[in-house]
Amino acid sequence: MNMTMVSARERVLAAIDVAALDPALDLIAQLRPYVGGFKVGLELCNAAGVPQVVQAVAQAGGRLFLDLKLHDIPNTVAGAVGAIGALGPAVHMLTIHTQGGAAMMRAAAEAAAAFGEQRPLLLGVTVLTSIDQAALRAELGVAAPLADHVTRLAQLARDCGLDGVVCSPHEAAAVRRPLGSSEAGV
Repeated sequence: MNMTMVSARERVLAAIDVAALDPALDLIAQLRPYVGGFKVGLELCNAAGVPQVVQAVAQAGGRLFLDLKLHDIPNTVAGAVGAIGALGPAVHMLTIHTQGGAAMMRAAAEAAAAFGEQRPLLLGVTVLTSIDQAALRAELGVAAPLADHVTRLAQLARDCGLDGVVCSPHEAAAVRRPLGSSEAGV
């Protein structure tokens, strides 16, 4: 997506972090005139079901950023991306975890590509914002500095055909340096 051709309103996506469809639709109705779309995550999708959420948001007239952070073996993630793509163009963006590895990201990109122009944009989540340098090292065994690890994952996402990445604002500058803002989708 060429961000220079997108209006300021379209660049704003509102997070709909509720656990039931009716309150979500109420929020969408209230916010629709002011935002370009809606980010829906695991809470609502697990409560109401992905197909039902996608259909409801499409009927409410909003672009959907489906923040599911898919992370599994390549075949399973490709299948999930295919199932989501089959729901139609209402799903504008979809997240997967970059830490699932190159094979998983390539499989997801190939599955999305099968939908041509109607495909969802694939965004790779680099490192969750709940992970700091200490947790990265002690809990996950990654010795690299957090910004370097995020940048490496962003480069891997680009090389695997993802459309952009999701990272903390603290690492955004580090990601933009080697990848550029339009190339990284940052």
